[in-house]
Amino acid sequence: MSGVGVGSVRPAALVDGEPATSIDVLDRGLHFGDGLFETIACPRGAPRLLELHLARLLEGCARLKIPFTDGAALRAEIAALSAGGAATLLKVIVDRGSATARGYGARGDERPRRIVLRQAWPQERAEWRAEGVAVRIAALALGENPALAGLKHLNRLEQVLARMEEADSQALEALLFSSSGRLISGTMSNVFLVRDNRLYTPRLDRCGVAGVMRRALMSEAERAQIPVSEAVLGRADLDAAEEIFLTNARIGIWPVRTLEGRTLRVGALTRRLQGLMRPLLEG
Repeated sequence: MSGVGVGSVRPAALVDGEPATSIDVLDRGLHFGDGLFETIACPRGAPRLLELHLARLLEGCARLKIPFTDGAALRAEIAALSAGGAATLLKVIVDRGSATARGYGARGDERPRRIVLRQAWPQERAEWRAEGVAVRIAALALGENPALAGLKHLNRLEQVLARMEEADSQALEALLFSSSGRLISGTMSNVFLVRDNRLYTPRLDRCGVAGVMRRALMSEAERAQIPVSEAVLGRADLDAAEEIFLTNARIGIWPVRTLEGRTLRVGALTRRLQGLMRPLLEG
């Protein structure tokens, strides 16, 4: 088995800039999921797509009315924990901070908390990118809530339950539909379909996470004059797809090799996009 990027990286964490292994028991992120997170890939000791991650984080803080103003300090902490050249992942959390009163409602005098956690790059097989991966369809349906659509908020219980379903152990990812039958995403990824040399990805105006790799790939496709559309997609669109692939900030592009027993080819457009994205992913 050929691996990618795994090394002996020591985990480390900063909480509001200080080394720490715990947070206050009154933290609203712990109690209510009242916050956001980013998983930043650092394949060669430098954060990839950092500006897109920070832009999404700040947009999410604005939508959740978290008055986060420590962007400069957060940048410095990301740089410090990613330095060294080893392949690592950084998980960045910004939440509303410790509660100053009991109950769901925020008083407005909370101090936002930032957490940066460094972890080793997980084991991967090179053939997952080259030959594709097995994927299943989750039984769980995502709830629809436009107020949270697109955000990478801390409440990931739907994804936790979907990953806990009994399923084919060979499947590396599960696709999720919403309660109204829309195709949305994978548990940890965004999904793209190819049909008639066009690229489609689900519209995320009701639920789902708008991934930074999804955004970067759509921009690259547009520059290459590859037609790409955000659309309302259902099971019929999934069944009609000629190619399917998954994206996230760590994996880049994973072609889908099998879906619920159906065999798919790693097609020409998927290969072209992998080539177009290679300088970003490997640079």
